[in-house]
Amino acid sequence: MEAHAKQSYNELPPKNSSPISRTKHTLPELPYEYAALEPTICREIMELHHQKHHAGYVSNLNTAEEQLTEALASNRVTDVIKLGPSLKFNGGGHLNHSLFWENLTPLCTAPSKALEASLKHNFYSMEDFKALVRGAALNVQGSGWVWLGWDKDRKLLRIAACANQDPLEATTGLMPLLGIDVWEHAYYLQYKNDRAQYFDALWEIINWKEVSKRYEKLRCTVNK
Repeated sequence: MEAHAKQSYNELPPKNSSPISRTKHTLPELPYEYAALEPTICREIMELHHQKHHAGYVSNLNTAEEQLTEALASNRVTDVIKLGPSLKFNGGGHLNHSLFWENLTPLCTAPSKALEASLKHNFYSMEDFKALVRGAALNVQGSGWVWLGWDKDRKLLRIAACANQDPLEATTGLMPLLGIDVWEHAYYLQYKNDRAQYFDALWEIINWKEVSKRYEKLRCTVNK
């Protein structure tokens, strides 16, 4: 009988392919100056939020992916599994913030007719929609995000909240349209622990033009 070599439970099957190549993630530039959102969000918060918090997620994500590449190349299953939480947290932080910056604007904007009609269809009125998002934001325990997402299967808009830096699509299956950061680092220097005041102020600088563009793109993609 032919003998079979024992394989460690901490190893993946050998690969014949070449090592995984990857491009490092980079911190995106803001589409406006740090002081552009004042008085709603002060320059100091924007600088810290972008240069320290978001930059930290990018750096940690790159490190985790490098470690993942090494673990995969060495067939270390346990190490691959251990990297899951770091990839989720830092990857989510990078994805969430990259969208968040685009969701804000110093300009006065409004939802497109198509998005407004869809919001009213799903949530009865713009006032009701805001109240539901506000309620979801205030009910997040600790740190997290509140989202407006597109349910591609049911073809409707939904509001969802995610803890920590959990990314919307990977967590719920919803496609992100609007994300609001309710971590205290997003507002504490200016609003202290008053999340409600922060939310009400932030609502006035939502970039509805960008949200509408994202909605139209997702809706057209789903309808193909």
